[in-house]
Formats: sequence, C-alpha cells, structure tokens
Amino acid sequence: MGCMKPRVFSAMQPTSDSLHLGNYLGALVNWVALQEDYDAIYSVVDLHALTVSPEPEQLRSRTRRTAAQFLAAGVDPARSLVFVQSHVPEHAELAWLLSTFTGFGEASRMTQFKDKSAKVGESGTNVGLFTYPVLMAADILLYDTDLVPVGEDQRQHLELSRDLAERLNTRLGEGSATVPEPYIVKETAKIYDLQEPTKKMSKSASNGKGLIEILEDPKKVAKSIKSAVTDTGAEIRFDRETKPGVSSLLSIYSAIDGRSIEQLVEDYQGKMYGHLKVDLADAVVAYLTPIRDNAMEWIESPDSLDSVLDEGATKASAIARGTLERLYDRVGLLKPQRWR
Repeated sequence: MGCMKPRVFSAMQPTSDSLHLGNYLGALVNWVALQEDYDAIYSVVDLHALTVSPEPEQLRSRTRRTAAQFLAAGVDPARSLVFVQSHVPEHAELAWLLSTFTGFGEASRMTQFKDKSAKVGESGTNVGLFTYPVLMAADILLYDTDLVPVGEDQRQHLELSRDLAERLNTRLGEGSATVPEPYIVKETAKIYDLQEPTKKMSKSASNGKGLIEILEDPKKVAKSIKSAVTDTGAEIRFDRETKPGVSSLLSIYSAIDGRSIEQLVEDYQGKMYGHLKVDLADAVVAYLTPIRDNAMEWIESPDSLDSVLDEGATKASAIARGTLERLYDRVGLLKPQRWR
C-alpha cells in the first residue's frame, strides 16, 4: 500500500484493567502526537498476553478497556489504525515464518525471556514466552514499518526485528522486508512508583499502591498521591539520588502541568511536602478525569468500540496480507486459493 508518510507501529498488552500514568505519559501522549506526521498503526496485542495464562473473561474485558483508553487519550481512528492483534491472523502466520529464520541461541539470549523464565522456573515457562520476541518482530514487519517508538531503554527490543528484516532481504532478495528504525521519543518524564520512588511505575511492582491508574476513582488517585513516600528533611528540591520521593512528585507535576521542575521548585520555596502533595493530587485528578470519563463511555458502549476495532482490523489486514503474500511467494509456498 503506497503511502507518502513514514509508517509507525506501536502496541500495548491488555494485562491490566487500567493503564497507569507512566503508560500514558511515556507512550500514549507520543502516539497521539505521531498521528500528525506519520501513518500510524496501533494495536492491543492480546496474543502476547496469552503467555501469562489470563482468565478468558478477564482478557476479553481488558482488551476492550485497553483499546478504550487508546481512544480516550486521543488516538483517532480517522487518522490511525486501531485494532486487536488476534483479529488480524497474519500476525500469527508471519510469526511462524519468522521463527524458521530465528536461531535458537538468538531467541535464548533475549533478556525478557531470561528474566521471566528465571522467576517462574522451567515448568512455569511456556514456549510462547520463548517465541514472544518473534511474534513482536512479526507485529512490526507485517506493516513494512519504518519507525517504532521506543524509549532509549527499549532499543534492544527492536534489534531482533531489524536482524530478521535484514536476514529476509539477504536470503530472499532485497525488498522482502522493511528494516524498522527506532523512533526515540523525545525526553518525557520517567514516572516512578509512588511507594518505591527509585523504581519505574509498573503494574508488576510488588506494591500496587504506588500506581496512578487512569481508570481509578479520582478520590483514590488523590489518596495515593497524598500517601506517596517522601524523603527526610523538609526542603522541596529535585535530587534524584538523595530525595527520590519528592523528585518523583516534581517529575509528575512538571509532565502534566507544563511548568519546568526548576519553576516548580521556585514556586514551592519555603512550603512543606504536604502542600506539594495536595496541589499535585488536584492537578492529576483534573488532568485524568476527562480521559477517564471518555474511556468509560467507550467501555460502556462495547458495540461502538467493537465497530471501531473491526474497521481497524479490516484495514490492517489489507496491508498485512500484501506483506504475507510477498514473503510466502519468496520462501516458495504455493499461493492459496484465497489469494488467487
């Protein structure tokens, strides 16, 4: 499919009932901005979520909830493709083809697999977790993706996709695959856990109380912020080493308020931690409430939401099929009846 704009692809797994503020500020804000200048494709990658054996009804619910939050954040189906990964079977088909081009040692060295399998042991590790990066490469290469938005710390996740694209071009001829480039998102605030301010905000944190969830009740959001861990001393200044708690609060405030951290420090000169927390709680609630309300409207209108996702999947499939046809032909598979 010819397109003058470079294409970006990004995705999130539906592994929780709500995205958190780190997901929103670290990814979704950038997804929305990229729609202006890029041909954007965004997916809820439910096949990836199967590697952690979710409850079926919970997975269905979370898939819709995740998509609803994409839309509420400003991902616009008129400008971007938004769809559920399992609705486009070409993802799984290309993953199998790519798995035959991936070395066993290469897959074994993937950090995510090593980390997760070490936690659960061999008996708790499924083959899907092992081949997860291959499916991720299929997600990206299926759309002849030019750019993948990643944080600096995620560059390595893209390396396998690049290696496989280059391998396909070497073995099957130039033009077999587009080699994706990392789109390093402009420096956004790294959002830390409210209870463990030296760790990134993450749904896998040991203590869920440190999360600010987009769909959480506003009163609970405010309470979480007011209960955030702070540091010894009373001075409000930014120092990630000696004052991680207050530095984390200042980072969140700056990201949603627009004032620089320096300006905030100046504005809170002589004030107490309590003042900062109360003001930040009000600011975060005001910032998230319209997004939460919009997301809940989508969640409560599943037919409308499914209609958007179906349309996205139909358009995504049309692009995906072209890539798969090209690669099936080049590896020597007979053209199936459905493509004649």
